[in-house]
Amino acid sequence: MFTGIIESLGQVEEVLVSGTNKSYWITSPITHEFKIDQSISHDGVCLTVEEINGQRYKITAIAETLQKSNLHQWQPGHRVNLERCMPMNGRLDGHIVQGHVDATATCVAVKDMEGSREFRFRFPQNFASLIIEKGSASINGISLTVFDVTGDEFSVAIIPYTLEHTNISQVTPGTAVNIEFDMVGKYITRYLSLQRAQ
Repeated sequence: MFTGIIESLGQVEEVLVSGTNKSYWITSPITHEFKIDQSISHDGVCLTVEEINGQRYKITAIAETLQKSNLHQWQPGHRVNLERCMPMNGRLDGHIVQGHVDATATCVAVKDMEGSREFRFRFPQNFASLIIEKGSASINGISLTVFDVTGDEFSVAIIPYTLEHTNISQVTPGTAVNIEFDMVGKYITRYLSLQRAQ
């Protein structure tokens, strides 16, 4: 369980392909605090630390993860948003994030608001029921409030601190980002669909 509050930025150093899987060696300033088998959110994707070597550690994404996220596009040099699991006695500063990415969304516009930056994203329309005005969504693992929601688009406003401390500063029109919709909305949608089926 995560909160969508990014702790640190990592950087992809090496990409290895094994069958349908891809493994990544990543460096980060907090690697020394990791341990083998620990779950870490990488751009919103929960992945397990498999090996640690100094400031480098290794993770692997299977085919299902690669298909639903932007990890298949990662190359050496890619900066990654990192967050460790929330401790049971921790504060929930963002919102409940599982690290289970639903799909990718594509940036369609970026606007400088002279103090903040506004990003507009287009997402697969079949997820429209899971997003609401002023609701929460995880974008590359960042807990954000969405607004100006339509059937397949929404906007987010990013404060300077978030721009400086996450990889959303590198998002431009055409960039694919990982999106996880609010878990509460998923349960409600599932419940209503079962009710209609009766």
